[in-house]
Amino acid sequence: MRSITVTLLVAIPMLGLASCKPPAADDYVARVGLEAQSGPSEPQLSPDTEDAQWVVSREPGRIIYGNPGETPLLALACVEGTGGAEIAYERIVAADPDAKAILALIGNSHITRLFVDAEKTGDDWRWRGATRADDPALEVLTGPRQVEATVPGAGSVILNSSSLPRELINRCRAQGRGQPPETIAAAPPADPA
Repeated sequence: MRSITVTLLVAIPMLGLASCKPPAADDYVARVGLEAQSGPSEPQLSPDTEDAQWVVSREPGRIIYGNPGETPLLALACVEGTGGAEIAYERIVAADPDAKAILALIGNSHITRLFVDAEKTGDDWRWRGATRADDPALEVLTGPRQVEATVPGAGSVILNSSSLPRELINRCRAQGRGQPPETIAAAPPADPA
């Protein structure tokens, strides 16, 4: 009985002390104020891509993906990076300023995650990134099947199958090895922009 009394005499004041101060997380929120913070943008719906297709862009070494007559949804380009030939990728959708995310690509028996950063393009922010042309992660884009491309908050884009991404990536890899670049095969009309 004496041990229960001693335990209660120690426990009751400890409970009183614990109830005097709120948990650290609650205290932090109270100091910062949620109303003053601007959160992420509202999530965007996934676009309908049933009629979407890859086409050669007017910019050399670049292909775009989208529905005919509409703003492109995605772009790939072979560019010269600091370490040699790179594939630059762009999810053409509004992004929050200075945000960072992962572009997930699923298809052709591959799952790939590529880093993207929000970059200012004129008055807009868009998701952009680049990786070495010989990065095995790009194999997801070289197969004959559809690929699902997702950036959190920007919806999923179903990339219909086409040989253009494979041709661009292979040409860029050859360029990185010092081989003469092959031209990308003729495709549907180039983008209107």
